[in-house]
Amino acid sequence: MRLIFAGTPAVAVPSLDAIAASGHELVAVVTRPDAPAGRGRRLVRSPAGAWADERGIEVLTPEKPRDPEFQERLRELAPDCVPVVAYGALVPPSALEIPKHGWVNLHFSLLPAWRGAAPVQHAVLHGDEVTGASVFELEAGLDTGPVYGTLTEQIRFSDTSGHLLERLAVDGAGLLVAVLDAIEAGTARAHPQPHDGVTFAPKLTPEDARVRWDDPAFAVDRRIRACTPAPGAWTTLRDERLKLGPVRPIANGPAGLRPGELLVERKQVLAGTATTPVILGEVRAAGKKPMSATDWARGMRIEAGEKLA
Repeated sequence: MRLIFAGTPAVAVPSLDAIAASGHELVAVVTRPDAPAGRGRRLVRSPAGAWADERGIEVLTPEKPRDPEFQERLRELAPDCVPVVAYGALVPPSALEIPKHGWVNLHFSLLPAWRGAAPVQHAVLHGDEVTGASVFELEAGLDTGPVYGTLTEQIRFSDTSGHLLERLAVDGAGLLVAVLDAIEAGTARAHPQPHDGVTFAPKLTPEDARVRWDDPAFAVDRRIRACTPAPGAWTTLRDERLKLGPVRPIANGPAGLRPGELLVERKQVLAGTATTPVILGEVRAAGKKPMSATDWARGMRIEAGEKLA
């Protein structure tokens, strides 16, 4: 089939690689406009756009998919289908109806669970044991279209959202191409999503990423892993913000450690929760490089009874 791909971040690249290796013809890539990044705030191409640039494939960067100029170019390119992976903008019906086989979206959850922008983060945050990916027909509703196919993925006890998303992006790329092959062959069948089991996964905010030390240890662990690498889990000490990497809950620890209270030992740093303590991993103070919690605590000269907040 003649395809135009729509996607923006790095998780879209495995699907681009898989499509490029398939028998389908990729004629263009649609991605979000170049965005300022880094200290110099210079404009940077998205990972999906950079992938296309390297291969001499046309890149379309509409401010909004409803832009008439963009839709006219879409009609000129005449795609049979538009596969989508984390494009990042709502597509209006006027654009959805242009390809003969519509827009087909790879979403990183088992729909109808975790519809929305951050399905992997919410799966980790809420302690799901299993998640997966779904390929469905894009329609005007939020991730509501009929589903062509799914795959499942076990969530490991140490998974961050970044680790889990990397695996789903690779495995999901194969699922997406299999669905495209089936559409071309005329054997694809999309099934309506069930009405039961609908949950939503809005984008996590920096406030969502603030560690709640009065939560149980398992919830502290999940929140930090869910927010790694983005938006980045954080807490404060002495009114200064600290970013935290994943922690390790322990079954038994010193009694009487209050939520957020620090205990510096020779080889580890503990922080209290509502239940048992957690062992801090990587710590990053404002303007500093990441370092181990023990090195950080040594430099900070943590005093007895000091608390993270």
